[in-house]
Amino acid sequence: MKKTNIGVLISGSGTNLQSIIDKAEAGDLPVNVACVISDREKAYGLERAKKHGIPAVFVDRKGYALREAHEDAIIGVLDKYNVELIVCAGYMRLLTHHIISRYRNRIINIHPALLPSFPGTDGYGDAWRYGVKVSGCTVHFVDEGCDTGPIILQGINPVDNDDTFESFRERGLAIEHRVFPEAIKLYCEGRLKIEGRRVRILDKE
Repeated sequence: MKKTNIGVLISGSGTNLQSIIDKAEAGDLPVNVACVISDREKAYGLERAKKHGIPAVFVDRKGYALREAHEDAIIGVLDKYNVELIVCAGYMRLLTHHIISRYRNRIINIHPALLPSFPGTDGYGDAWRYGVKVSGCTVHFVDEGCDTGPIILQGINPVDNDDTFESFRERGLAIEHRVFPEAIKLYCEGRLKIEGRRVRILDKE
């Protein structure tokens, strides 16, 4: 299978990025991680990329008065590396219509809660403080809302009586690291069909 060029957007440590890199290098994920882009200079995910010989690019949002101008700089990097699919792996900045319209249905994100519950920047914390019995993660296409795009896959993380927040979150991250590459693989195989709010997963040909 031809490999899909992906560009990964990050803001932090990049554990989901690492799971994608590991599965790609193992031959389990048909992607070429063409570039990693961060809006934070000290994001450890950039170091992860460099260790694997992947172009790691810091695009400083402070250098641009408008979000659209910052996104134009990101688009320039994506174009340079011929990226087909944008993967948001802990990217903490909302994308605008400017970039979404250019890559419509070619941007996916992972969120650490079962959407539509607990959108926003603290999915684990919000779910834990609410006292849910079941949480998880959601991989979805990105639209102009905050964590509102059509859902591709969800992973389930039951909350045990003896859980601490740390154990709950650690188990959740392991689920993320499994589900996110699975969703990316489905995209690469051409098996995702968006029908309104639903994403239908097609059978293998």
